[in-house]
Amino acid sequence: MKFSNKKVIIFDLDGTLIDSSPDLALAINHMLKNIGRETFTLDEIHHWVGNGAEILVKRALSGSSKINSSIEPKEFEIALDIFLKFYAKNLAVETITYPHVLSTLTQLKEQGGYKLAIVTNKPFDFVEPILNALKLKEYFEFHLGGDSLKDKKPNPAPLLYVCDKLNVTVDECIMVGDSKNDILAAKACRMQSIGLTYGYNYGEPISKHNPDVYFSDFSEISKLLC
Repeated sequence: MKFSNKKVIIFDLDGTLIDSSPDLALAINHMLKNIGRETFTLDEIHHWVGNGAEILVKRALSGSSKINSSIEPKEFEIALDIFLKFYAKNLAVETITYPHVLSTLTQLKEQGGYKLAIVTNKPFDFVEPILNALKLKEYFEFHLGGDSLKDKKPNPAPLLYVCDKLNVTVDECIMVGDSKNDILAAKACRMQSIGLTYGYNYGEPISKHNPDVYFSDFSEISKLLC
């Protein structure tokens, strides 16, 4: 697979650039303890990440990736508030970048001349502090959170917003992500995509959703594009 005439690379955040599951698990279990619920292992919570804070909290209250329709709205509101307040103070305690992320982003920006952007389903207010803590912010033109627009991935609207803001066509962009939401959003606007196998895809192989190409090592991206 060879991509040509690309100018912009759009990245997901959690599960693609960073492993944030330890801090998310810490916040989820803090919330569950506070409302008198059973806590879960990091591995269990890892499989619930990827659709934003509200879905993560609902999955935790359900004890499953399948959300229980009988969750009481008041309990959810309380749980979400506890989770968000705790997580806001513990965004980058154990969160780290995946191997080769920094060196690859440097190559893409300096050698490849690409403009880089982030489109994540994570709440917008959490993104910049994490980027700053992990020394990632300087690489990106801007970032969108899951609450930045009316719709979030797998809706293609955030990807189309990036195209408009950076004045490029869909064909001049690539979406890079670890979950089906990233690949489905790209397919919905006919944007090419790169899948990563190591992130948060609910226990499913990313290949199932047919990205144009997929890798298990982030550094393969620069080998392909530079």
